[in-house]
Amino acid sequence: MNQDNRSILRELEIAYPPDNIYLQTLCTILNAAGMVGLPHRLQLILAQPKNELIVNFPVRMDDGGYRLFKGYRVQHNNVLGPYKGGIRYHDHVSLDHVKALAAIMTMKCSLARLPLGGAKGGVKVNPRELHPDELMRLTRRFTSSLGSNLGPDYDIPAPDVGTNAQIMAWIADTYMNLNEPRKRPIGLSVVTGKPLDFGGSAGRDKATGQGLAYVLEELLPEMGFTLKNLTFSLIGFGNVGSWTGQLLCDMGMKLLTVLDHTGAIRNPAGLDPRKLAAHVEQRGGVAGFPDADAIDETTFYTLPVDLFIPAALEQMIGENEARQVHCKVLVEAANAPTTPAGQRVLAERGIAVLPAILCNAGGVTVSYFEWQQNRQSDTWDVDRVDAQLKTHMVMAARRVKLAAHKYGCDMNTAAHAAALEHIAAVYQLRGIWP
Repeated sequence: MNQDNRSILRELEIAYPPDNIYLQTLCTILNAAGMVGLPHRLQLILAQPKNELIVNFPVRMDDGGYRLFKGYRVQHNNVLGPYKGGIRYHDHVSLDHVKALAAIMTMKCSLARLPLGGAKGGVKVNPRELHPDELMRLTRRFTSSLGSNLGPDYDIPAPDVGTNAQIMAWIADTYMNLNEPRKRPIGLSVVTGKPLDFGGSAGRDKATGQGLAYVLEELLPEMGFTLKNLTFSLIGFGNVGSWTGQLLCDMGMKLLTVLDHTGAIRNPAGLDPRKLAAHVEQRGGVAGFPDADAIDETTFYTLPVDLFIPAALEQMIGENEARQVHCKVLVEAANAPTTPAGQRVLAERGIAVLPAILCNAGGVTVSYFEWQQNRQSDTWDVDRVDAQLKTHMVMAARRVKLAAHKYGCDMNTAAHAAALEHIAAVYQLRGIWP
């Protein structure tokens, strides 16, 4: 952490341990802010979320008893538009974790030039342990606890780790039933990532993977790579990982190995991502996939590939993993998958890193399209969604390239610089009221 960052933290009277994910996210933002000359007042504003909400709420379980759950919603910044960000159900959800993800959403929306701000939410729970009826009651109670903190013009959640389209449908239905009838027609737009039959958008399920594919099409040829026959590894084979695997293989690449919470697998001839997705849907993970060999984690990390793609949770690539990976480019498909120590090691080893706030922006971009469609009572076909997504992702990638050239910095710093320049321009136009 440099002296300017310490000054900001002292002025805000906040302190975090060095391995805290919010501190790490904040330092990344402030380093880029210093480089682009962001005014001190804006650095202070971006260093803390506007709103941090914690709710504790009871849920009746199927056995007739009750459990108390803790939920969070953090609204980081809305200078560009309504707050936007996912809700995750995970047993490691914490306030600082959600704060970090909300700040990342602010940067991501700005880089993609979406008229949205950054937010994030979650409930500390393992959703696999709950019966579907319990999950529904938890979701409805959490939504009602958040109350007026959600709204189509104010804060618009979406799916994240541990949540899905069905959960978004329950949130929308709860919101619509809690509000007076005249507000119900726009109630669908209170969340995105809904089922197609209930206001969802074509292309939303594959959006993050599709956006990543467009970024690679734009950046890799200029880095000296021919897309066809590139090999890649994946951490995580949920929504982002499975769609990334399918789309990249459709482009002529070869998926060699995958690691998830159940284990790691390898096939030197290439894994079939669609067969693997069906296996994961049935078995809950990649372990036991019949068309692959089981391997240990060390073998997974050290296997030579062209692209190494973490597509699971945050902070998966620390210093040790960064020393082990044997790749030419690390592609951050997940939010903040690489720690600062890991980033330093990768830089020392000459491994290029394509940043998360660029590579991961496809999901929120198509969420914005869904919100547009709901507000306009319109429906787009998948070709229109893909065409609009490609435009946004290609332009975002070009902004990163231009910022990297302008400031002579790495791609991650350049992505944050491009995002912050846009935020600074909007603050200059709007001012700070009153």
